[in-house]
Amino acid sequence: MTGIGPLAAPADGLTQAEAQRSSRHLSLPGFGIDAQLRLKSARVLVIGAGGLGSPVLLYLAAAGVGTIGIVDDDTVEVTNLQRQVIHTTADIGRAKATSAAEKITNLNPHVSVETFIERLSPDNAADLVDGWDVVIDGTDNFATRYVASDACTLAGVPCVWGSILRFNGQVSVFWAGRGPTYRDLHPEPPPPGEVPSCAEGGVLGVLPGTIGSVMATEAIKLLTGIGQPLLGRVLLFDALTMSWHELALAPDPEAGEVTSIGEPAAKASCQALPPTASGTGESMTPRELSARLDDGTTVAVDVREPWERAIAAIPQSVAVPLGEIEQRGWDALPPTAAAATYVFCCKSGVRSQQAIDILRTRAGDQQPDPELVNLGGGIDAWAETVDGQMARY
Repeated sequence: MTGIGPLAAPADGLTQAEAQRSSRHLSLPGFGIDAQLRLKSARVLVIGAGGLGSPVLLYLAAAGVGTIGIVDDDTVEVTNLQRQVIHTTADIGRAKATSAAEKITNLNPHVSVETFIERLSPDNAADLVDGWDVVIDGTDNFATRYVASDACTLAGVPCVWGSILRFNGQVSVFWAGRGPTYRDLHPEPPPPGEVPSCAEGGVLGVLPGTIGSVMATEAIKLLTGIGQPLLGRVLLFDALTMSWHELALAPDPEAGEVTSIGEPAAKASCQALPPTASGTGESMTPRELSARLDDGTTVAVDVREPWERAIAAIPQSVAVPLGEIEQRGWDALPPTAAAATYVFCCKSGVRSQQAIDILRTRAGDQQPDPELVNLGGGIDAWAETVDGQMARY
């Protein structure tokens, strides 16, 4: 047993249909009817109906959690389907919360679903978190994770958290007063651009299923009072070596008390916000670049990989992958007039900024005359503001 007691009170009973559906739970030693009745009365809020939210929502519904809340303001895109298994091709363009709720009802009609088609923010987090037994944070950015953690801290609710990128995943349970919170793991967010987005860095499609299943398991343990939850422990998973490691985590005794819900000043994430150029550089909007492409003094340098350009590319842009800039520096760039401007672009603005930083470092006192500018928001912003027909990925 956890020593903290189950978080959900038992329901009055199971119907014949519910008992038949959950029969494998009822025959499970150490679980049985008591735990299933607690799941029936439980209320779990899942923030995010994407990669991590997909397996979490499906397994909680299959387990018989009585009420499931879904918070997500996003819509289904074709690029989601590689890993967000709760959605289908037919759902493209639909609200993720609506799509997920439909699948849950199809899977288990005995589950009640509440949808909140809005983005978790400091303004709504307290109201959204209120009244739930457990909150599951399946979000993909640092700013929202701080908001979710702070809201759970103030509400006294445990927060099951997971994170994925490339081939690696992490899972933990945060619960102020009983263990550490997300702010103990990450007192401050990483500098912008340090952590690549899933779009920039990629993610193995099956990875959310692995991590999300662990998150659902932790929620069920907390609700029913079985086992030992991941309080004070961060579980680390490496898909390439198929290995699990555990990191001990304790509350920071010197950390300030959380008295309000607020986003950190800097943001970085699995959906990293595009930074503007650092140092003396500048950023340019897609509309500004579009207006200057034909002036003879502006060169758009696309630092993405060839497979990305095969999906979509800015007209007249020159392909110079970031790896070439890392190897050859200024020699990798196309020749241009001394007074020209190089506008570097990638998917969201992270790799293009890295290219600029590399060139500034290599130039030293001999920096050439061309100005180095970052395309703010990258090709994603171009598709949103200049070419609405451009393919997205």
